[in-house]
Amino acid sequence: MQATLPARLYGCPDAWARERSSVYGKAWLFLGHEAETPTPGDWIATDVAGHRLLAIRGRDGALRAFHNVCRHRAGPLVTGASGHCEGELVCAYHGWRYALDGRLRAATGFGAAEGFDPREFGLLGLRLEIWRGLVFATMDADAAPLADHVAPLEALLAGRGLDIAAPALRRSHDLACDWKTYAENYLEGYHIGSVHPVLADELGAAEYRVRVEGDLVLQEAVGVNDGPQAGVWGWLWPNLGINVYRDGAMIERMTPVGPGLTRLDYLFLNDGGEGALGEALAASDRLTAEDAAICEAVQRNLSAGAYDRGVLSPNHEIALAWFQSRIAEVHPGLAAPLQACCEPP
Repeated sequence: MQATLPARLYGCPDAWARERSSVYGKAWLFLGHEAETPTPGDWIATDVAGHRLLAIRGRDGALRAFHNVCRHRAGPLVTGASGHCEGELVCAYHGWRYALDGRLRAATGFGAAEGFDPREFGLLGLRLEIWRGLVFATMDADAAPLADHVAPLEALLAGRGLDIAAPALRRSHDLACDWKTYAENYLEGYHIGSVHPVLADELGAAEYRVRVEGDLVLQEAVGVNDGPQAGVWGWLWPNLGINVYRDGAMIERMTPVGPGLTRLDYLFLNDGGEGALGEALAASDRLTAEDAAICEAVQRNLSAGAYDRGVLSPNHEIALAWFQSRIAEVHPGLAAPLQACCEPP
């Protein structure tokens, strides 16, 4: 029997700090789709667990990733989720100008300073790799290649002849729950009958299977060959749902915003554009509202002080056990056995 993580990990500032560095500081993080940056100067940007990242198309056509921070005094280079700059990135604080490949082009108005070498003040770069059009970056110079990370999902999609379509629509939802609370809900189908009545009817008597392979959790309703739920439901460590259906796909990033706060970032993909989303968009809105309500209720109980730890079902919560075991590894003294972390003062 595996006990759950202690409730105090969900919303604890110390836990947030450790997960920010030891989970998100080492993982491949999803930024967007390469089709969102078709021409030189086009950029996409995001923040994940406080890491402010951007990817920009260079004059040479290459897509590069950087921290969204000026090397002078930490001003932002871009604001928003996407945009275009004409030939260079300009810091919004003091106007330092950077070439699209990250080189410092001009320290505007800085003046002569002994020992100052502009070549040493280029943007802070990140490893960037692309899989099936999806753009990922990592801060870990020693991380295994992205291809290794996505290999089980690649094999599955290739075996079933499924493609990832072009981007059609972005949406975001703010949730008053820890990122782990939402991720754990995503990783099990145990709650479907109680929380998602329409989905439960669509699945009917289908056998619901969950398996873990490498960094991938795969969920399948065996026997569902039609309807909006037909396809592949994948989840990549540490926070990315990749759901590929017969007529499109949906990427769902569970973005940590702070202790006890999460933002769901959706990217809907369909070669027919936003107008072709129809049924998939309606289903997503319904499921998101249902999941948000239960996850925020669970978070309130996790924070209330009565509940500390529970137990995980070996029949329904295999992926949850795997996830919690990996989370426990970044919290000292918690992995074996699961013990107190973030003790109250």
